Amino acid sequence: MRNSLKVAKWEVKRNLRNKTFIIGMFLTPLFIIGFMFLGELIGGDDEETEMTSVFIHDELGVFSEIEQTVAASNLSWQVMQTDVTEEEANKEVKNTEQTAYLFIDEESLTKGTIPAYTSEEMDASFMNQAQILSSPIQAWQLKELGLSNDQLAVVSRGIQIADVSANDETDTKDAKETAEESEIASLERIVPGAFAGFIMLSIVFTGMAIFQSASQEKKDKIAEIILSSLTPNDLMQGKIIGYFVLGIVQSIVSLVIVLPVLSWRLDIAFLDYLFVPELALYLMIAISGYLLFASIFVGVGATMTDMTTAGNFQGMVMMLPFLPFIFIGPVLSDPSGFMAQLGTYIPFTAPGVLLLRLSNLEEWPWLEIIISLAILIISIWIFVKLAGKIFKVGILMYGKNATPGEIWKWIRM
Repeated sequence: MRNSLKVAKWEVKRNLRNKTFIIGMFLTPLFIIGFMFLGELIGGDDEETEMTSVFIHDELGVFSEIEQTVAASNLSWQVMQTDVTEEEANKEVKNTEQTAYLFIDEESLTKGTIPAYTSEEMDASFMNQAQILSSPIQAWQLKELGLSNDQLAVVSRGIQIADVSANDETDTKDAKETAEESEIASLERIVPGAFAGFIMLSIVFTGMAIFQSASQEKKDKIAEIILSSLTPNDLMQGKIIGYFVLGIVQSIVSLVIVLPVLSWRLDIAFLDYLFVPELALYLMIAISGYLLFASIFVGVGATMTDMTTAGNFQGMVMMLPFLPFIFIGPVLSDPSGFMAQLGTYIPFTAPGVLLLRLSNLEEWPWLEIIISLAILIISIWIFVKLAGKIFKVGILMYGKNATPGEIWKWIRM
């Protein structure tokens, strides 16, 4: 174990002195922040809402009240008075866009319908918006009936029917408290789950550099020198530990930069919901996912002479961490459904699917969690053993990439 820690320390120092790694470590969170604001920047170029020209032929003297009603409703209307006739308005709207003519007179009130002439390309929501004009017109009608201002206020107030119980205030307060507790409980699941998911992705993607590390040592022909002072298992374990530490460093740097911006953007104090008991299980799942993929990466990386010569088999192995993305849709739509459960029991998808499910479930299926973790632990043990056999032979093979047949022969040795 001492030799493994020496290898891990060497890998950490070597990468932290690498300019490419340092630049990538700081560029990653900046790219994340950039994508956060990209949608807003693109959306900010949208043109302003086009104003609708609304001409009112007013014979009742309610134009000022209509202006006030439109202004209070924040409609994108430019309201103007006009003296044109209905025939002229009908001709005019055929040659204009976003224009409407409304004719308000006693005859239209008697019929109960106010004629409106609109352009052919008029927004479909205009007629619904125009219904707000009924309030000032009805107020004029009531005033014509001789009602006083106080009576008009009473009539205009309207009556609403609401469901009120004897303990209404208590129920309302309890409902608010229940809603707040539900929101807090939801954040206490989602925030730690998202945190663990980010940690897992960071260390897994950083761990993919094990491919390059193993193949580079073969390319530089220093593998024999290294193996002269330690065993292949020590070297393999040291690489897994070293890149785990590097992934944690990458995660810390990213979170220090991204988390304050995200908290400001969403107005959520993430730290208040992060350190909950469930976080321990989330991190256990994330670390298990890394150990599974890292053991595969280090073994397969030893079978390649160079990253640029990776074959189809090695390329397929590198795609394994992306398999959980296939289950995102089914899991979000039904976290307890068949597809969600299936993804929970497949070793390569279990870490991602399990984190996603637990972040969306109010009651955790502990039996499924235990079975999934058992499958993960057994899978890690198996793949570490297999990777050890592959690494022991592959790290000393030069000249070509190992074929699947050769890898299978090494495993059976």
